[in-house]
Amino acid sequence: MTMLSIRPATAHDIPAIAAIYGDAVRNGTASWELEPPDEAELLRRLNAILTGGYPYLAAERDGLLLGYAYASAYRPRPAYRATVENSIYIAAGAQGAGIGSALLAALMHDCAGRGFRQMIAVIGDGTGASIGSRRLHERAGFRLIGVAETIGFKHGRWLDQMLMQKELGEGSATPPAL
Repeated sequence: MTMLSIRPATAHDIPAIAAIYGDAVRNGTASWELEPPDEAELLRRLNAILTGGYPYLAAERDGLLLGYAYASAYRPRPAYRATVENSIYIAAGAQGAGIGSALLAALMHDCAGRGFRQMIAVIGDGTGASIGSRRLHERAGFRLIGVAETIGFKHGRWLDQMLMQKELGEGSATPPAL
């Protein structure tokens, strides 16, 4: 088995991204979408993230895309410009193999290099089916900053939403350059 490669995602990755995300939407609680978007919509989202100046990364081994991660605006208003929200999705058969940790580390490094100062993880069902995401972020140094209880309804049950935060680069020590 070759080493895991993390690289910028491209339009050629969309079919694999669609398969990974589609499974997460249909079977998980990380995403609160109820129907998986089609490849055209996922391509539109990839382009919007890249055009916005945010990173979108893909993890592959032996030519197989095993996961992806991206950062996007936490909120659209200008005062939030130095804060990003992360998203990480791993193929069902590849979870628990360190791919999420590698993607998150690369994403944090990339975001810090772009001048972003805070990263927020919005974790759906962080005490239930998405506990792996919570643990991933805890291992990376994120701290819990809040839980919004029973605000989502999916798979026949109410879901909590957990917010976790980590400073990047200089964090809040100085004003952002962005």
